Amino acid sequence: MSVQKEHDVVIDYGDPAVTGGVSVFDARFDELFAYDGDDLGVRYTPEETKFRLWAPTASEAKVLLYPVWACTFAEEMDMHRDVKGTWTLRLEGDYKGIGYTFKVKVGEQWNEAVDPYAAAVGINGDRGAIIDLQATNPGHWTDDKPPLASPVDAIIYELHLRDLSIHPGSGIAHPGKYLGLAEEGTKGPENIPTGLDHIRNLGVTHVQLLPVYDYSTESVDESRLDMPQYNWGYDPKNYNVPEGSYATDPYEPAVRIAEMKQMIQTLHDKGLFVIMDVVYNHVYDWYLINFTKLVPGYYLRYKDDGTLSDGAFCGNEFASERTMVHKFIVDSVVHWVKEYHIDGFRFDLMGLMDIDTMREIRRRLDELDPSILMIGEGWNMSTILPPEKRANHGNASRLPNIGQFNDGFRDAIKGSIFIHKNKGFISGASGFENDIRRGIAGGTPYSGKLRHFAEEPVQCVNYVECHDNHTMWDKLVLSTVGVSDEERVHMHRLGSALVLTSQGIPFIHAGQEFMRTKQGVENSYKSPDEINWLDWERCAAHPGDIRYMQQLIRLRKEHPAFRLRTAAQIREHLVFEEAPDGCVAYTLREHAGGDPAKHLYVLYHARAGETEVELPALGAWKIGFGEEQVEAWNTSRITVSGIGMVVLQVE
Repeated sequence: MSVQKEHDVVIDYGDPAVTGGVSVFDARFDELFAYDGDDLGVRYTPEETKFRLWAPTASEAKVLLYPVWACTFAEEMDMHRDVKGTWTLRLEGDYKGIGYTFKVKVGEQWNEAVDPYAAAVGINGDRGAIIDLQATNPGHWTDDKPPLASPVDAIIYELHLRDLSIHPGSGIAHPGKYLGLAEEGTKGPENIPTGLDHIRNLGVTHVQLLPVYDYSTESVDESRLDMPQYNWGYDPKNYNVPEGSYATDPYEPAVRIAEMKQMIQTLHDKGLFVIMDVVYNHVYDWYLINFTKLVPGYYLRYKDDGTLSDGAFCGNEFASERTMVHKFIVDSVVHWVKEYHIDGFRFDLMGLMDIDTMREIRRRLDELDPSILMIGEGWNMSTILPPEKRANHGNASRLPNIGQFNDGFRDAIKGSIFIHKNKGFISGASGFENDIRRGIAGGTPYSGKLRHFAEEPVQCVNYVECHDNHTMWDKLVLSTVGVSDEERVHMHRLGSALVLTSQGIPFIHAGQEFMRTKQGVENSYKSPDEINWLDWERCAAHPGDIRYMQQLIRLRKEHPAFRLRTAAQIREHLVFEEAPDGCVAYTLREHAGGDPAKHLYVLYHARAGETEVELPALGAWKIGFGEEQVEAWNTSRITVSGIGMVVLQVE
């Protein structure tokens, strides 16, 4: 018996005799016990229910049945050892509505845990539920959705579900709920459209939801929803089940599933795709999570000294490179696509996951629907996973058709997120022009000096703000002391314009269109609603800024030149033009991407004063965007005043 003490917790890793003398930490463990079947968890019909659990280090295993959610008594039923370390049980009859857990004996310890493959759970996710998933489908339930020719045609809108509707002025009948996002015709202050109608009016294509899988009770207790509670949800508990706090009844297992499906179907009916933020890089509490209870030592990464690897800064890392962890992650993603019709996935701290797992997810999604997006945080984290196996920026060449967030572009636009007083290109800092050009080219190898991590534009997600760190408005307030709010508005608009007119996949944060502020709070993951909500009063006060975002989105959609499919096309059609410091200019030439305009000229002007620049001799230029900033122009020169973007075109 191998016992280890960490964080004042004693973990029994089991008797090696159970596994023929092979430790759970031995590389041979996977060779002996990896199970490749598709029936882990529960399979229900009215005639029978089948259970299969993977627990190779257990000497005994049981299914515990709970007929009433609140009761502590359970009927224990012995499971039978089967192939590859799995245990099975078949029950005749209709067990719909019954709660269940697994109980295993590992060494001298008995551990009770929720089924990792549970597709339904009760209150706070402490027990699995046996239900008929098909009965949770809405009356109108299809996998129809709008066409998406390329990921670069996407315009992503990142949203926390509660933030959208919890403001008292949202006009939404189901605040903080799945159904709140599905409501139409809602009105806020000054009779402005709110919620779903507001999102649709912007023109975005994809709504990316912060975690909506079942997350830790320590973050949000589903039994106490009458109390103020808030969390982003980056602390996974049950990966394959919707979070109950967003449901109208978290006690009834089928309700959260049905309401999330209804929300997704409504978004699809309105021409919107749904991206799910997923967190497969760590678990919320390493010694309480079901994985550790069922197969201690297997699912997490350990250093040579026996301590946990913690590149996630959350206490642990999920060992995605191990066969059954790899399988679980892939199975989980496929489950969300097949059962919920999810259209994309954003992988939190993807750089902690291994390349083979990410490539296998991409392969499986391509089999189902190649238009399903995969994007992630490709940061190079401190982890024991070997550098050559990490799914990060440095290995982008081995991660085709998987987008990664371009933090270099973000910081060039508004200044370092870590040094709050530092300015960026939009706020008047010098020396960022080449970094801006790298972002404009989609992070692709444009030239010897202008290259970043991406091989192709579909691998580059351009953004200037997201749920993490300060909003762009708050960053500008911190870094531009003494500047008027009016001037900050122009800086802010330019930041959004850079994102929407650069090659790659554009990403905007909910509320960015009306200068969202979190009152200076840098990371609001557990701040109250008053900090996090979408402030519909502020939205009503910024109609011009919302129109500006709508115009930017329309501009991108109308001109395929901003959405070139390949790095080769970018190198062929995008030409950077001469411009003074504080400005970046380029042309998109010869009907780039089949654009209706023969040539486009784009000038990003980050100077408060007036600038005259020379135009390339490509024809008779007309103003396509930013007319209010143009003082004068002809076929050879243009004079621009104030911070902002100007777009000219030759028909």
